[in-house]
Amino acid sequence: MNMARNPISWALGAIALVILFSSVFAVVPETKQALIVRLGNPHVIVNPYKPGQTFGHTGAGLVMRIPFVDNMVWIDKRVLDFDMQRQPVLSTDQLRLEVDAFARYRIVDPLRMYVSAGSEERVGEALRPILGSALRNELGRRPFADLLSPERGKVMDNIQEGLNHVARQYGAEIVDVRIKRADLPDGTPLESAFQRMRTARQQEALTLRAQGGQQAQIIRADADAAASKIYADSFGKDPGFYEFYRAMQSYRRTFGVDGQESPGESSVILSPDNEYLRQFRGRP
Repeated sequence: MNMARNPISWALGAIALVILFSSVFAVVPETKQALIVRLGNPHVIVNPYKPGQTFGHTGAGLVMRIPFVDNMVWIDKRVLDFDMQRQPVLSTDQLRLEVDAFARYRIVDPLRMYVSAGSEERVGEALRPILGSALRNELGRRPFADLLSPERGKVMDNIQEGLNHVARQYGAEIVDVRIKRADLPDGTPLESAFQRMRTARQQEALTLRAQGGQQAQIIRADADAAASKIYADSFGKDPGFYEFYRAMQSYRRTFGVDGQESPGESSVILSPDNEYLRQFRGRP
């Protein structure tokens, strides 16, 4: 009766009930995984990540735990990311690059993550130096031009595959790896790199010109050989016609306008019985 008349007692009782309810029940949201640790040992995983799950049809919701016995470790189900600090990388063409990269990952095995790392933040810290090492190893086997070509996608896939082998040890899965920037260092190294690139392009241009000139000489030689063969075959079939045809070509160049800027100004004085004009006399 005294408690019914004392509102403070009611308030204290309500607070006690709320504290008891919150210590027994917990709400697991869709974006979280909950690992219940009982007396220091992992007991059960609530709302674990499963590929292809439909949002709203997972194990999220109200869950019961034993007060002062069970401890809940919250793990994000969403895609997480970490950045790699800017690092120098040496490519196969001896170009020193300054590379910035990042990786995106997801915790797919909360139990393994809890045992090996303890928290999702430590997973990112453990994978960050591994990403730098994988990046240096992969880019060290390739020229700088691969980062500016479709080969860049293959480079990223190889880095992601190598990083995934380590991430599985922490219960994580690498979703994506990307290079944000890959720049040449400023100052003298940059100018030296540009000079090497210009020299390489000039040497390549000289090589292409030499190859083109060689091919042109071969084509001209083949054409001259083919023309000589045609002339020889024609002379063999009809020597008289071949002689007449060659004489007409000579007359055209001598008396015609071929190769002259002002046609009609040529003058040639020859006797009628000159051997050069025998085709004008006709055949006997």
